[in-house]
Amino acid sequence: MSLFDHLEELRERLFISILAVGAAVMGCFIYSKELIMLLEAPVSSQGVRFLQLAPGEFFFTTIKVSGYCGILLGSPVILYEIIAFILPGLTKSERKFLAPIVLGSSILFYAGIAFSYSVLTPAALNFFVTYAEGVVESLWSIDQYFEFVLVLMFSTGLSFQVPVIQLLIGQVGLVSGDQMFSIWRYVVVGAVIAAAIVTPSTDPLTQLLLAGPLMGLYFGGAYTVKFIGK
Repeated sequence: MSLFDHLEELRERLFISILAVGAAVMGCFIYSKELIMLLEAPVSSQGVRFLQLAPGEFFFTTIKVSGYCGILLGSPVILYEIIAFILPGLTKSERKFLAPIVLGSSILFYAGIAFSYSVLTPAALNFFVTYAEGVVESLWSIDQYFEFVLVLMFSTGLSFQVPVIQLLIGQVGLVSGDQMFSIWRYVVVGAVIAAAIVTPSTDPLTQLLLAGPLMGLYFGGAYTVKFIGK
């Protein structure tokens, strides 16, 4: 294919990706109130009330939630279009390695989001509610609440990509599995620091709940790199 043909194919695949994400965003916007009620569930039983502090704040919040959820639902299409574009230029061995990487990355990303929703988010919000109990009433801005929840969920999903990065650098030959195990002390410190950066909350409980799985994922990735190296 000529350069013009490659650019034309890239344009078509970008258009399909944008169309898929746009359709997903529109679908999520139609059910935005149901999505918001689902995301409010971690604190709905603890007496927290949500306020609209400015005209149109709830409307723009529904757009934000629909955008995040639309990108999440449309990401498989985006990933497929990227793979379909680069696949013809890969060798046979690279194609064999690409499939488990893509599958593992997708599973880990969605697992990170599920872990954040079911464990991290309730733990962080429960800490804030319990800490303020008996002193102040929990009246939260609807926009700031969803900013907190969505950032925490997506950042956790991205942080769960650690084993994928390890497999990539291990496959290239930059680092071996034994070398990854040898720096475990730095990994423990790094996981705690990364958890503090990724989590938008400042409570130590949420940071430790994220640091634990990050360390587990790292050691699991190191073992996989070592096993493949054999």
